[in-house]
Amino acid sequence: MDDRILRIDNATRHIRSKLSDRNPKIGIVLGSGLGSLADKIKEQTVIPYKEIPNFPVSTAIGHKGNFISGILGGKQVLAMQGRFHYYEGYPMETVTIAIRVMKRLGIEFLFVSNAAGACNPSYKVGDLVIISDHISMMPNPLVGPNMAEFGPRFPDMTSAYDQELQQLALSAADEMGLELKKGIYFGSTGPTYETPAEVRFYKSVGADLLGMSTVPEVIVARHCGIRVFGMSVVTNISNTCNKASILNDGDDVVEQANNAARRMSELFEKIISKIAIAETP
Repeated sequence: MDDRILRIDNATRHIRSKLSDRNPKIGIVLGSGLGSLADKIKEQTVIPYKEIPNFPVSTAIGHKGNFISGILGGKQVLAMQGRFHYYEGYPMETVTIAIRVMKRLGIEFLFVSNAAGACNPSYKVGDLVIISDHISMMPNPLVGPNMAEFGPRFPDMTSAYDQELQQLALSAADEMGLELKKGIYFGSTGPTYETPAEVRFYKSVGADLLGMSTVPEVIVARHCGIRVFGMSVVTNISNTCNKASILNDGDDVVEQANNAARRMSELFEKIISKIAIAETP
């Protein structure tokens, strides 16, 4: 058997053994500074990554490194309190292993969130932005032999970010009196922040948001047939000029994400409450 499948299955068995009779259909990936959404999950079971066979450990700032199983918005969910990044030195197979494990566990919907820099001049720090599409400068996680039991060799990415879920988000935000924006996320490897020249270039090709995550997870989720909703929290305005007085700072990014986490958490809970799925007793 494919060693990749064995690693996925070993991790899946461990997590399933901790879920008791739960059968979550909704997965959530929480990015930098956004792990506090897990505090809203009721009837929690915490599964540390370090205890899961073949699982990496998140080393990024603001990533706690747990799966949280429980109830959110009246639905059973499985949330990743922290993700894995290519810049941590992990191969793409490892960066995305959790998404394939979620598929094995029966996840049908995936909510991904991140802290992002803004190169759209209409955005400001603290804005919540629905990801409508992405541009990738990362290695594609599907390079290599195709895992056909998960999906086709050439998966379509026309609607990588589910249109119906985006409409649910807009409806939920309207009920909450919350303003949302929509934008295109540009994913690069990091870990360096973008140079001003790169920011200007990325903006010129259509980017609104800049970050170092999310895209590999979305590609693998779509390969698996999982429906995806993505949201960025704007934590800094990307620099377009070479002034030493306006430097990017990782700790400040996490602080700004923490400030916006409450609003995003309430929104995710509201959207999840609106999703129509058949819950397994």
